[in-house]
Amino acid sequence: MKVLLVNTSERIGGAAISCRRLMEALRENGVKVKMLVRDKQTDEIAVESLPHSWKLLWTFLWERIRIWMANGFRRQNLFKVDIANTGNDITQFPEFQQADIIHLHWINQGMLSLNGIQKILKTGKPIVWTMHDMWPCTGICHHARNCEGYLKDCGNCQYLLRPSEHDLSYSVYQKKKKILSGHHINYVACSKWMEQQACKSSLLQGQHIVSIPNPINTNIYHPCNKQEARHRCSLPQDMKLILFGSVKITDKRKGVDYFIDSCKLLAKEYPELRNQVGIVVLGNRSDYLTNQLPFKVFPQEFIMNDNKIADIYNSVTLYATPSLEENLPNTIMEAMACGVPCVGFNVGGIPEMIDHLHNGYVAEYKSTEDFTNGIYWILNDPDYHRLSSEANRKVQTYYTSQVIAQKYIKVYNKLLGSYE
Repeated sequence: MKVLLVNTSERIGGAAISCRRLMEALRENGVKVKMLVRDKQTDEIAVESLPHSWKLLWTFLWERIRIWMANGFRRQNLFKVDIANTGNDITQFPEFQQADIIHLHWINQGMLSLNGIQKILKTGKPIVWTMHDMWPCTGICHHARNCEGYLKDCGNCQYLLRPSEHDLSYSVYQKKKKILSGHHINYVACSKWMEQQACKSSLLQGQHIVSIPNPINTNIYHPCNKQEARHRCSLPQDMKLILFGSVKITDKRKGVDYFIDSCKLLAKEYPELRNQVGIVVLGNRSDYLTNQLPFKVFPQEFIMNDNKIADIYNSVTLYATPSLEENLPNTIMEAMACGVPCVGFNVGGIPEMIDHLHNGYVAEYKSTEDFTNGIYWILNDPDYHRLSSEANRKVQTYYTSQVIAQKYIKVYNKLLGSYE
């Protein structure tokens, strides 16, 4: 069995990390697998990249320009939607032609156009598409929020400057529907929440949709001595440490404002914690929070080395993620694998990962007060060791590379059987 995984990036972003981890998991389970990307960040021989050219850059820029124009030349929402009007024809690549299964992941921002997806479908090869966000089942948006337009036809899109019944979201939705007509794709949602959203979309009616979580390598992400981890990360030994992280710390979708407000409320309600608690900030622009929090801040720049990231997790007492839009966050999985309890909002797949008051805390959506309660509860739980053990146990049971690889192999085998 030969599988080709297709993703825009090799290492940047949650989808890329998950795709790369799946490649490694499948390889460890005897599957011949390669990854095709637009942006390659390592020298991994199993990862092939598209040839770099002006055309490749133009495919990305033209789509952004089209969206920019549709929004009255405003940058707002520029990367919250994708119209896939430009992209690459990967059917001519040897990796594509040699593969038995084509497995799409996050293919936006100029990687594949709708026409490119149509060409893939016309080859007749079995296709699996892992949904890392809602774009495969909506017109143009990656996260629909409270909008239910995608249940029928889209239109009146909240991300457009002048929404209307037959706006850009409607026209792209109709094109997607036309392309999918008469073709079969095996969709995989990373969370049960995403599976439920996809099943409601009229775009995917008649398609097969299952839920399989992202995998994680527990040989790297596992509990280790906290003191030794803090020493390697140059973090203090005598404080309770809260981790907040994002690729870009200032990204509003990751809830940075809620985190700031929660820290201020925590210090106000429990002033004794001011000298007992420190904040570890991991990601680009990590110094953004240095002067905004009532606690000592330890900024850590964005890193891609898994072993170093695992050390950061093992150094902290809890991971706080007030993200406003999520599917199945890799960061929560990584923290829990290291035995670190998490607090997050009740959104997306987060409540599937965090079992409330059992291995962490699920706070009421957009409630600063409840999020603060969650932080305080974990910091002061007299049975913290149990919380830590249960967080790790959840990952060992549901998310290990071995468990997830076998689920995908079952999907592949079923598809290949139906195409014999």
